[in-house]
Amino acid sequence: MIRILFISVLLLLVLDARENPFFPSGGEKDIPISSNENRSKEPLKRAAIALPAQARILQKVTLEYKNLDGTVENKSIELDNSVDWHLPVFVSQNYSEISKTAQSEDKHDKNEVKQKDSTYKTIASVKDLSLLSSGKSLKVVTTDEVLRNFLLVHPHRIVIDLKKDEDVKSYVKKDSQNIFKEVRIGNHEGYYRVVVELDGYYRYDFKKVSDGYLIELK
Repeated sequence: MIRILFISVLLLLVLDARENPFFPSGGEKDIPISSNENRSKEPLKRAAIALPAQARILQKVTLEYKNLDGTVENKSIELDNSVDWHLPVFVSQNYSEISKTAQSEDKHDKNEVKQKDSTYKTIASVKDLSLLSSGKSLKVVTTDEVLRNFLLVHPHRIVIDLKKDEDVKSYVKKDSQNIFKEVRIGNHEGYYRVVVELDGYYRYDFKKVSDGYLIELK
């Protein structure tokens, strides 16, 4: 009888034993699983994001990243800065690249200031009319009266109608390196039309100045 009781107790002890004695009895499912799998990626040097032509203000930058445990999160920085859509926005984690980018941005800023301070360059000229550009400014040098001006899209272009009783010779001038990349002039009854095609999306201010009119893009 004692022998049977001893065998029964021994069997109960064996059945109650944990499957893995190296884990705590109540927390096996709560312990994260690690792996020796090599998940290394090529280090980030620099990535560039091109902005669309209508972009003017950078509101926020958001980075999405993967954690060590495989979960995905994101982090954002709030901004409220004007941007030049001609230039890409860079994401970098390389000190040498940051230095180069800073130097490039500084050079661009200096060039932009220099361009603003520079004299206007003639981009088109016909009898009694000259168009001169400097950065985002276009000067319409003429004594002819502007009847109307307006903006057309696809592509973006500024249209200026000037009063003239005599014929004006048709004219076309292209310069892909200029913001005002193409100028077309055509004759109509009682006026002639100047069409200035832009390299992207803009709004503009139009005002009278001493030697004609001034267009400023924004």
